[in-house]
Amino acid sequence: MYQALSVIVVQEHVDQEDNEGFNIRSGPFSCSTPFSILGVVMDIFKRKAVTFNYKDDEHIIGITGRNGGVSDYPELSLNMARYIEDAPENVSRNQQRVAQEINFDTSKWVFPIQKHGTHIKEVSLEDRGINITELTTALDDVDGLYTYDREVLLTMCFADCVPIYIYSATDNFIALGHAGWRGTVGMITEKLINVYKGDKTHLHCVIGPSISGKAYVVNDDIRAKFMSLNLQLEDCFKPNGDMYEIELKEINRRIAQHAGIAASHIHVSQRCTSTGNEDFFSYRKEAGNTGRMLAYIGKRDNNGSQKES
Repeated sequence: MYQALSVIVVQEHVDQEDNEGFNIRSGPFSCSTPFSILGVVMDIFKRKAVTFNYKDDEHIIGITGRNGGVSDYPELSLNMARYIEDAPENVSRNQQRVAQEINFDTSKWVFPIQKHGTHIKEVSLEDRGINITELTTALDDVDGLYTYDREVLLTMCFADCVPIYIYSATDNFIALGHAGWRGTVGMITEKLINVYKGDKTHLHCVIGPSISGKAYVVNDDIRAKFMSLNLQLEDCFKPNGDMYEIELKEINRRIAQHAGIAASHIHVSQRCTSTGNEDFFSYRKEAGNTGRMLAYIGKRDNNGSQKES
């Protein structure tokens, strides 16, 4: 058995306003380090051709990578966002590649217009297709989605922030949240957990690939906002000059546990979008000139083994 210092994180879409108060650091020891055996990274999100997935059975839970598409971020990148300067036909072709790989047709996808807030919205079968082939005014200013319906794929774009996936082991409830530092300090993870109508002991929370550790530093004003939550988060901030390294994934893990999810039901990816920039888009590392990944969660009528007709 060999252990390599291989680091990978996943990132979420960030507007320029979300750059206020932080800088990026990069280097070989910037993030937590998942195991690498013979060059294969051992993480809870397993690589396929163009996606990384935590579950692919009755549930599909995952995020796209940066490679294997037709967009110019750079050449042959898998940009999934329609709100950046990419040709619409490129995004449509990239969507079809992902839909085929995860066996979930784009007609069943739902996508909100994210604003780094904490507004959440319940969606249903009737909402499928919103903002997929073109952007509209529907689901505007929404950073959390949930549903009790099968055959609905909740989706959001990321390029540094933390994707939060929640699902019930006993019913059809699923949820997806977009947690940058604003969404995290606004407790969007707790809000998504609290909308669940059942017994929280049946919930699982998956924290996806995102920026972490030395790759992400914030100023004292932002740290103070987190300290005001009174969740004993002091050890989630490490001094780095006049800034602080922040572990957003760990903070969201603690918020999920504080909200009632058992520690054994919280599952955290060690993949980092900044140090793993060869696999993921990183808004900060690439100074905004990059594409966006798509995080997704859905529950199928079958176990995923049969192709849709």
